[in-house]
Order: sequence, then structure tokens, then C-alpha cells
Amino acid sequence: MSIEADPATQIRGRFALTGRADVAVPAPQRKPLGFTLLELMVTLALSALLLLMAVPSYHAWIEEERLLNHARLLAGSLSLARSEAIKRGLRVNLCKSADGRQCADLGTWDQGFLLHVDADASGEVDGGEDVMRFEPPAPGIRVGANRPLANYVSFTSLGQARTLGGGLQMGTFTVCRSGRRAVAIVLVASGRVRVARSAAICP
Repeated sequence: MSIEADPATQIRGRFALTGRADVAVPAPQRKPLGFTLLELMVTLALSALLLLMAVPSYHAWIEEERLLNHARLLAGSLSLARSEAIKRGLRVNLCKSADGRQCADLGTWDQGFLLHVDADASGEVDGGEDVMRFEPPAPGIRVGANRPLANYVSFTSLGQARTLGGGLQMGTFTVCRSGRRAVAIVLVASGRVRVARSAAICP
């Protein structure tokens, strides 16, 4: 005589054999992909706000780099004049120049500067003397110097900075841009040059 198991017992038995029960489980609902219009508008608004905050900082960084680059260019030209004077065994001058051909007697270093050999120690670019570098003015950047360096710097064959009359040349160039910290280029007695940031804000 066979005894039939009740339905609940049959289900439990099938689960024990197969490891699962043949029970219908509702499929999980998928979240819709993409952005809603509101989410997109919020994202765009935040991106625009971050961009507006970043632009002034980026602009300030660019201006600082331009100022530093011009200061390094002037310092590099002084160092080049010194090394060329030693190598050639002749005086080499760095002077103010607006046209890239002759040294200027008037004005400031803003107008540009010229690097040239000065074999006869005249302070001018004479026939046959090499012009090694000319740098035009940098827009918005002012360059000043104290009295010993006001017009030119002349390096002897020993690498020392001396006036055409033989006096010691040493002092400081100041490179400025309105509202930025000044950059100082210091020429010491040995003829060497260093660049230093100043705490002073340019007017």
C-alpha cells in the first residue's frame, strides 16, 4: 500500500534534492538609465560655477609666470654676458635698447635690452662688434634698476662687472607688473646674478 506525501512534503523534498525550490520569484526592477532633466541642469550649473571660480586663479597664475619668465630672461642675459666676456677675453655689455642696434642713453630697461661685445670699451655697438642678443619689451612689465645699473652693465674678461671708467658695478634690477609681487635680480660684486621674489607689491 503506497502512501502519498502531502504537497508541502513534496516541495521540501525537491528543494533538498536540487538545492532550490520551484517557486516563482519576481524579477528585480531595473532603474532607468540616464539623467533626468533636473539632474542635468544641476550638473551644468555646478560646472559653470567651478569654472567661474577657477578662471581668476588661472589668470593670476599666467601673469605671475610671465613676470618670472621676464626676470629669468634678464638674469640669464646678464649671466651670458659674463660668460662670454670670460670666454672671449673682451668686455661684453648689456644695455638698454629700443631698436636692437644701439644702446639707449634715455629711458628705462622697460624698452628692451641688448647684449653686445664692447672690444674698445666705448659703451656703444661699433662696427664689427657682435650683437649677441636683443630682447624687446614685455607688455605690461616694468624693469627698473638702481643707479649703478641704470644704463648698462659691463663685464670684464675676468667676469667682474665694472663701469667703463673702472668702478665696481653691483646692485638690483626690479621687475614689476601692477598688483603683483616684484621680482629682484641681484648683481653681486663677483659678477654673479641671482633672482629673488620680493614681498613688495608693484604699484
